[in-house]
Amino acid sequence: MTDIDLNQRFWAVVPAAGVGKRMGAEVPKQYLEVLGKPVLQHTLERLLQIDAFSGIVVALGSEDAYWPSLPCAAHPKIRTAPGGKERADSVLSALMSLEGTAAPDDWVLVHDAARLCITSGDIQKLIRTLGNDPVGGILALPVTDTLKGVETGEIIETIDRSRIWRALTPQMFRFGMLKHALIDAAERKLVVTDEASALELQGWRPKFVEGRPDNIKITRPEDLSLAAFYLERQCYE
Repeated sequence: MTDIDLNQRFWAVVPAAGVGKRMGAEVPKQYLEVLGKPVLQHTLERLLQIDAFSGIVVALGSEDAYWPSLPCAAHPKIRTAPGGKERADSVLSALMSLEGTAAPDDWVLVHDAARLCITSGDIQKLIRTLGNDPVGGILALPVTDTLKGVETGEIIETIDRSRIWRALTPQMFRFGMLKHALIDAAERKLVVTDEASALELQGWRPKFVEGRPDNIKITRPEDLSLAAFYLERQCYE
């Protein structure tokens, strides 16, 4: 790690327009409660702990009626942007809302709304490690399970897990570079599953920084109790 340029600016982007179909709940998963707070409130409170952020952009669905009730909705560092059908659409919309405010070389950290257990330590580690990198990168975790390739219900291979890492967020890239990559992918109708994949399609090779295993994403109902356990444990660290 090296000292980063203190003149650099950092922005956080939170795509929060999803409905979380796998949760099977009437309320979008980012508004389900964990320890008495909506998931999204937890997530934004974690991001607001980072003084380096000049601002946070939350991309919201067009029919989101829950956002105004969040205590952090009126925070001066937070602004909103229209969300899109896919994650990449929401992220691009958030970036376009920063046009004229963010400089091309500013850093953007995109973080999942449903990753409420992110720690300030991991965010600072990502910033310190990649602050002087020309491209940027992501938080990630090595895979520890044995991986199998399957077809039609049968195992056809065991995959070498030493080269496989799980992508986490935040994912940190230059504002101008990320915006260009997402626009190009949209114009070419390419599938972009995360910000790193958009940069990969441009021929770049993003870095990875090992993150904490408790940086989980709320996907299924059982994740809510696990997140509560991690949040309570983190309070005592």
